[in-house]
Amino acid sequence: MTHPGAADDPAGPGAGVAGPGPPAETARRPVPVRTILAAIGLVLATVLLLLLIRDIQRVLIWIIIAGFFAVAVYPVVNWIERRLPWCRRSLATLVVYLLLVLLIAGVITLFAVPLARQATSLAHQLPTLIDDARAGRGPVGRLLDRTHVLTYLQQNDGKIRSFAGSLGAPALGFLKTAATGVVATITIFVLSFLMVVEGPKLVSGTLSLFPDDRAQHIRAVGTDCAKTITGYISGNLLISVICGLLTYAVLKIIGIPFSGLIALFVAISDLIPLVGATLGAVVAGLAAFIYSVPAGIIVVVFFVVYQQLENHLLQPLIFSRTVQLNPLTVLIAILIAVELAGLLGALLAIPIAAMIQIILRDLWARHRGRLKPGPTARESPAHVSQASSAGQAPPPP
Repeated sequence: MTHPGAADDPAGPGAGVAGPGPPAETARRPVPVRTILAAIGLVLATVLLLLLIRDIQRVLIWIIIAGFFAVAVYPVVNWIERRLPWCRRSLATLVVYLLLVLLIAGVITLFAVPLARQATSLAHQLPTLIDDARAGRGPVGRLLDRTHVLTYLQQNDGKIRSFAGSLGAPALGFLKTAATGVVATITIFVLSFLMVVEGPKLVSGTLSLFPDDRAQHIRAVGTDCAKTITGYISGNLLISVICGLLTYAVLKIIGIPFSGLIALFVAISDLIPLVGATLGAVVAGLAAFIYSVPAGIIVVVFFVVYQQLENHLLQPLIFSRTVQLNPLTVLIAILIAVELAGLLGALLAIPIAAMIQIILRDLWARHRGRLKPGPTARESPAHVSQASSAGQAPPPP
């Protein structure tokens, strides 16, 4: 039965009852001065940290290189320490580093003798080569004559002499860079040695800050990252040595002069991902074409075949169990690393990208589809859905 007059009320029943709603005016509390000062302090600390990183960028790069080198040597020291219980870690590290120094010295000696002979021969032949080139004789002279380089040199002789006279400052800069490189090498060597010796203490001290299960998980992820670094460094060195030896054999068989120098450059440039092998092939190919056209064709064919073998046989065989990255990730990582750190970034881009991938996969595996440790509701979702389908309200939490 309808109440009389209810139909005439335009607001309807219950229109005069005030429902719960937001207050008309919300009081604004001022931001505490302590919060403002804390925010300003954080901003200033961030700016100071960025300025400090910019000023000590070179030292940070040395520390990063030393860390990678220490991680590569770490398993060998651990193996010696396990095999020889009486050998202290400092002694085992010293033995490993002495062996590395002897190995490097042996390789340098192996290459130094033929390289010194070839460099001496080049120094003796250089005046004759220059005279032949100016006269248009020999392979270099004929090449310069065909490309009209001699005509250009004769027409711009004054400019070339002026440019050659202004090379004093770049030469001093090169000497300064070489001295800095020697200091950097010694510093990295000492830093990596101390990192290997003090590594177990640093790792144990850091992991002691976490619970036991969390510490074991962090140690497992760190071990995977270390294996990635070790596998990449050793694999990349092995591939470069193979490339250098094969290049030397091909150039020596053809009879191209200074084959040792060219092969050494090819081996060093092959350490650079993606572009290094191409750079070495271009230099070796130009040297072969200067010698003769058939030699250049043979060298180009060799590098084309070798690149296919390296990309489809050597790299998958060596890197398959250590660095598992698709080509797009590798390219993006190298481009970003080169922009940030130049040539060093190109060398370290792949292991850093692999470590980031390991950490991201671990985080995803830990949080994907796993329930929280404690219950978030008294009833399971299945019970709640069944109660809803039966027309009943789910029980309160």
